[in-house]
Formats: sequence, C-alpha cells, structure tokens
Amino acid sequence: MKTWIKIVSGLFLTGIIAAILVYFFVYNKPHPDFEKMDAAYTLTAEDFYKTYVTNKAEAGNKYNGKVIAVTGKLTKTETSDSLTVCVFVFNNGMFGDEGLRCTMLPGYGDQVRKLQPGSEVNLKGFCTGFNDTDVVLDKCSIVKK
Repeated sequence: MKTWIKIVSGLFLTGIIAAILVYFFVYNKPHPDFEKMDAAYTLTAEDFYKTYVTNKAEAGNKYNGKVIAVTGKLTKTETSDSLTVCVFVFNNGMFGDEGLRCTMLPGYGDQVRKLQPGSEVNLKGFCTGFNDTDVVLDKCSIVKK
C-alpha cells in the first residue's frame, strides 16, 4: 500500500510541475508585436491580390504567415464596433467586392477613418491567406514613409 501512495504522489507532483511549466512557457508566452516587425515582402496591393488570384497555392506558400507591407489606393473603410478594416477593391465578383482586406490594430482605427477613398496608403500586416474572394491581412498598422 505504501508503494501505491508513493506512485500516486509522484504522478500528482509531476502533473503539477507540468502544469506550471505549460503556464510559463506556453500560455504566458508573449505575443509578437506585428507593428514593430519588419515586413518580409513589400508589394503593391493590386500585385499582391493578383498573385493569389493567379496561383493560390504558390502565393499561399510564399506569403501566408508572414508580415507583408502593401501600398495602394484605399477604396473604402468598414467599421464594426472597435474593428476597422481597410478595403482595396480590384474585382466585382458574384458575392460583391473582391480584393484586399486589412484589419487594423485598435490604435489605428481613428487614423484610418479619417482617410478619404482614393488616398494612397502604406500598410503592414500579418497575412492569413486568401478566402477565394479576398486576401486577408490582420493586425495591420500604417507605415510611415
């Protein structure tokens, strides 16, 4: 009976140590600061969109999961609660406008809402891929020249 208690106590102690390690090294891991990261690629918004439209698989392998800087003429901005999205439209598809959608970081919402459609914008964000209508950039920030 004493060996059984020792085994259970050892497993319990190992579980607590594992939980502490998971908390410090996985759960409590600092998030990347996309605003300060350097862009892996710099493209025009239209070229970036056309790359995905012409070869989705190749573009996905090249750009997905990387920080991309894009330059282009803003078509419109969309706002929902605290979320602001910059939209670059390059095609009219079956389900509406198609192009590049850039979800802005919260600190840039006011700056983006002041921009007029047609104004030249330099953005940098994390590429999450192509959803068959739009190329999506998340955690975007305005890049100053």
